[in-house]
Amino acid sequence: MAGEPRDGRRDGRIVVVGASLAGLRAAEVLREEGFTGELTLVGDESEPPYDRPPLSKQVLLGRARPEDCALPVRRRLDARWRLGVRATGLDPATRHVLLADGEKVPYDRLLIATGTRARPWPDPEQGALDGVFTVRTTDDARRLTERLDAGPRRVLVIGGGFTGSEIASACRERGLEVTVAERGRAPLIGALGGAAAEFAAKLQRAHGVDLRCGVTVTALTGKDGRLTGAEFSDGGRIDADAAVVALGAVRNTEWLLESGLAAGPRGVTCDAGCRVFDRYGIVTDDVFVAGDVARFPHPLYEYQLLSLEHWGNAVAQAEVAAHNMICPASQRRPHLGVPAFWSSQFGLNIKSVGVPAFSDQVVITQGSPKERRLVAVYGYRGRVTAAVTVNRAKSLEHYQYLIESAAPFPPEPGLADHVEGNEPVPSDVPDPRVLSHGPTVALTGHLPDRRLTVLRPGG
Repeated sequence: MAGEPRDGRRDGRIVVVGASLAGLRAAEVLREEGFTGELTLVGDESEPPYDRPPLSKQVLLGRARPEDCALPVRRRLDARWRLGVRATGLDPATRHVLLADGEKVPYDRLLIATGTRARPWPDPEQGALDGVFTVRTTDDARRLTERLDAGPRRVLVIGGGFTGSEIASACRERGLEVTVAERGRAPLIGALGGAAAEFAAKLQRAHGVDLRCGVTVTALTGKDGRLTGAEFSDGGRIDADAAVVALGAVRNTEWLLESGLAAGPRGVTCDAGCRVFDRYGIVTDDVFVAGDVARFPHPLYEYQLLSLEHWGNAVAQAEVAAHNMICPASQRRPHLGVPAFWSSQFGLNIKSVGVPAFSDQVVITQGSPKERRLVAVYGYRGRVTAAVTVNRAKSLEHYQYLIESAAPFPPEPGLADHVEGNEPVPSDVPDPRVLSHGPTVALTGHLPDRRLTVLRPGG
């Protein structure tokens, strides 16, 4: 009977909704670990899976073409691909995924990996002006690159998060005039806190960015359907013939709103094993989630629910989800990886482990802002929770160990190369509501006052 699960965990029908990084990696692991049943991948884009980080970096600089960003398929998947069609609904009772073309795809187990999309400009008429862009898909990157190649007089970047800052960096490297508008008082403040964000602000201005903080863009102006400029909340205005909306991401959960699952604007909530909760908080055993769309508890961060828009997290969580979908209950494992991300902008390589926003203090343990080579370590309630490196990436493995072992903050002598005279200062993490862009890491949930140590396998 359709909808009845077949015997065994390594056969039957598995459907993966979301054919990007997390979906592809999960499908590969399913086959690698012995799944022999029917495998279907559904994706709303017509292109095969591709890598998104290069779109705001190498592609905008002309160092790579959008079509060069395809993700390598590591093995033959023997899968049915349904690309270019959206999932529009889910019926958990009969175990069917509903597609926009009317097809109902049956499953025994389902992986949700629908990720995010770029948050659009809130006024659709203004957002439709020729010259207004977002950067999320290969088509987005191709259109923006063509406009930058044409030499706009000024580019307006709306939002000073990592994507907005990377786009501003690419524009300046191209020799283009660029204005960045950020609602918070400095770029990157939502991800790194106020102390580190002041360094980012000085960096941008030193590279010729017209950085405007503490303001919002109230309107995009146009003439004959083309962008001509923008108006600001402080009464100012500028002329610009290109604008990039970098206001964060929207999680693709609308298709699940009538499914009875714990899915909403913040993502799809799951346990540490990637099993999705229903709306009553009861864990399911046939629906899993991975990647940017997932919200999951992490013991290092006091079991708050984390939503991470990070490449490494998507890969690691997909591997855990795929493993748990087909293994016996006694062999399931949790997704406890320490978050990590990287960014390249204004000649600097910025890398991070942990969650800098989960902090109350920060201290520079190596280097200095003046050198543009440093390590900043973050702490919360007396333990290390994150570290950010600028052109010192080799230090990250050491600080990841400190995070995983709940090491005391500030790091004790001998654990790090302390800089003489540097003392911890407030990390000054703002309320996300004061930002014009969404955070790349969002923590929501209960805050129990306890500490736990995560043990690494085999160590």
